[in-house]
Amino acid sequence: MMKEIIKKLILKAVNNLFKGLSLKETDFEVSLIENEPLGDYASNISFLISKKTKESPTKIAEKLSLEISSFKETKIYFEKVEAVNGFLNFYLSLNFLKKYLFEIERKKNVSFLKNKIKKTIVVDYSSPNIAKPFGIGHLRSTIVGQGILNLYKFLGWKTIGDNHLGDWGTQFGKLIYQIKNELLKNKTEAEKNKILKKLTIDDLEKLYVSYHNLSKENPELDNEARKWFKKLEEKDKEAIKIWKTCVNISLKEFNRIYKMLKVKFDVVLGESFYENLVKDVFKELKEKNLIKESEGALIFDFNDKELPPIVVIKSDGATTYFLRDLATIKYRLKKWKPDLIVYEVGADQTLYFKQVFKAVEILGWAKKTSFFHINHGLIRWPWGKFSTRKGETIHLEEVLKEGIEKSLEILEKTQVKKHLSLKEKKKIAFKVGIGAIKYNILSYHYKSDIIFDWDKILNLEGNSGPYIQYTIVRCVSVLKKAKIKNIPKKFNYSNFNQEEQRILRELAKFETIILEAAEKYSLNLLCDYAFSLSSLFNLFYEKHQILKAENQEVRNFRLALTFKVKETLEKILNLLGIETLEKM
Repeated sequence: MMKEIIKKLILKAVNNLFKGLSLKETDFEVSLIENEPLGDYASNISFLISKKTKESPTKIAEKLSLEISSFKETKIYFEKVEAVNGFLNFYLSLNFLKKYLFEIERKKNVSFLKNKIKKTIVVDYSSPNIAKPFGIGHLRSTIVGQGILNLYKFLGWKTIGDNHLGDWGTQFGKLIYQIKNELLKNKTEAEKNKILKKLTIDDLEKLYVSYHNLSKENPELDNEARKWFKKLEEKDKEAIKIWKTCVNISLKEFNRIYKMLKVKFDVVLGESFYENLVKDVFKELKEKNLIKESEGALIFDFNDKELPPIVVIKSDGATTYFLRDLATIKYRLKKWKPDLIVYEVGADQTLYFKQVFKAVEILGWAKKTSFFHINHGLIRWPWGKFSTRKGETIHLEEVLKEGIEKSLEILEKTQVKKHLSLKEKKKIAFKVGIGAIKYNILSYHYKSDIIFDWDKILNLEGNSGPYIQYTIVRCVSVLKKAKIKNIPKKFNYSNFNQEEQRILRELAKFETIILEAAEKYSLNLLCDYAFSLSSLFNLFYEKHQILKAENQEVRNFRLALTFKVKETLEKILNLLGIETLEKM
């Protein structure tokens, strides 16, 4: 990987010039340069050395650039190494870039993948609540989580995608109470079975809203709900029957939406699955004197000013999310022995996950496992929060269907594509509409709030899913006309024009971008890179002939470039969970 190559060259130079100065690769940064004339990579190493030696960063950078330039291995990769305002700037050579074009083809994947990674990651994502339709709020967790899973799998990790369903808790006491009193009261067993069989996800949502409206007028209902959840925990037959009905209805609905989104999980387990493990965790907490009584409840006190105590067992004896999440972690640690567990859950749960991770640390369970919370922001309309009148939420399916319909409208208006059949247009509209929504969300850093704007989402010019898909279609069209199925491997052309050089440099950044996106859990870096590469290719396409190039050598090179742009963009969209097209 290029960053590692640069760091090794820098450390070699430092050891030659600054005897006794002990530095490691992790002590300094190497980063991509966005301003192209200043090179491809830069390092801040001179500023670090300056603090230790009191010599100016400018002079240190000049010494290092001369030393690194003298190394034989430097000339393999770099045209020059310069000192610029105290930074070390590295310029990739055109010979290396040309070689790289074929090197990444020969190795099929990016060159740093050598199947040496023996690590495991568990990604906890999507996690919708049973008995509620799939809302827009769960879309971000679902597609970001899937993207992170795809990215780590691409890097060679063993990956486990876990959909941790919200199928347990006091809310089910509320729902069971409402179903019993609104639908099943004074009914025979046969009538009850018939009613339960006909229930839909929309019915469950209405029943839940109905309960909350009633509980506002009669707060005592919450006591009844708690009693029914207690019965559920105690395996009461009637409570279990109603609960199972709600779970089955919900799973059927969720799977339909996941199919639309092309999202798949390795494991789908609800909170209820861990109920049998809760007792062991609770016992361990007691034995280690980590819980104490407070106002009738049992709490975990962190003895930390920044982390308030958290309830383990409620005053009515019911378990909490906290206890069930600890049981879940213990199960995952034992079953998969992961190196990393990632939770893709909204920012409103930031404090909660700090408490959970701290509890695991105090318990001493995960000495080799790291934890990370991808705390995503909100999705908003341009005029406010993504919700309608009280008691209702925006259903994800409505948004997906609207995206597909709007994409179809655009296709219908496109004069050039009149020859497409309606069936073809619908197929394209599905991929474009769903892909556009996904890309729009993934193009933001996960901490950012998202403004959901259809004009931006379906834009064929800006940083959008349709623009990237269209660029791939353009590449496919060129390669089809040239009757090229694989990258041309023979050409002597090296007199690259400015646009060709810029594309080559951008292609060479792929490894760095992939690793940075994984390290920072930032899929928006992939989107930014895809947009940059697409923009460079489209500018090149507008300015230069490919199929009618001045000679065969130039034609072959430009076809090779086109092939690599197509292949790279396809890889990125595949990582993002977005389908590609050959027509558009």
